[in-house]
Amino acid sequence: MTWADRPFAIGRRGFVGLFLAASLLAGCGSSTGEAETAPVVFAAASLQEAIGDVSEAWMRRGHRAPVVSFAGSSALARQIGAGARADLFISADEAWMDALQDQGRVVVASRAVLTRNRLVLVAPAPAAPLDLRDQGAFDAALGEGRLAIADPEAVPAGRYGKAALTALELWPRVEGRLAPAENVRAALALVERGAAPLGVVYATDARASERATVVAVFPATTHPPIVYPIARLTRSDNREAEAFRRFLLSDEAAAIFRARGFAAGAES
Repeated sequence: MTWADRPFAIGRRGFVGLFLAASLLAGCGSSTGEAETAPVVFAAASLQEAIGDVSEAWMRRGHRAPVVSFAGSSALARQIGAGARADLFISADEAWMDALQDQGRVVVASRAVLTRNRLVLVAPAPAAPLDLRDQGAFDAALGEGRLAIADPEAVPAGRYGKAALTALELWPRVEGRLAPAENVRAALALVERGAAPLGVVYATDARASERATVVAVFPATTHPPIVYPIARLTRSDNREAEAFRRFLLSDEAAAIFRARGFAAGAES
């Protein structure tokens, strides 16, 4: 089963509780017991393994497992805007955090950059490197297929991808040949299955895959910086939420993110 087939999945050791947004809407406000004291986190899909590792470290300190819902940042932000109960939000770009902040749903003083990422082009493994400035080579690699990409109109990875492809003058060549996905992991799954010959994903997603190969890295100058802001939400009354937010921003957590291929949040 691919990540696209299971957009919400239990972590590698079953320590992170994951629920559909509907469950959070229906139950988090009135639940009792353990779920009531565990922080509820809405996090970008590309953070699955890293948040899982950080959660393990958090639990080793004697805390209960956070309840984490992974999806595209756009979907999560809309759910929060519609009233979904959560304590922390981690977006894959500033825009969706800005949108919630404008709605008064973010504790501004708690907002910080958690980590950073890079954008890459992947193909089903094995595959040879590709020069992104060689349009002929790009066309040959894409062939008659479609380019897998997270929704470029809403999802951060898709927005970054569109910006990079536009800067490289490749967007007009692919605009009508996209395989848009609901989040970056779903885009990666299309490439892993061989349903798309090329895909635009984050470097950390490619690193977590055994069935996709990085064929090119998009120059950082071709797209806005890929940052993951974190903030506590104004509706949160969970006593553990702020402590978990601080732990996510700690040096210990930063080392875990680096081990998963992310860059330091404080990087310029």
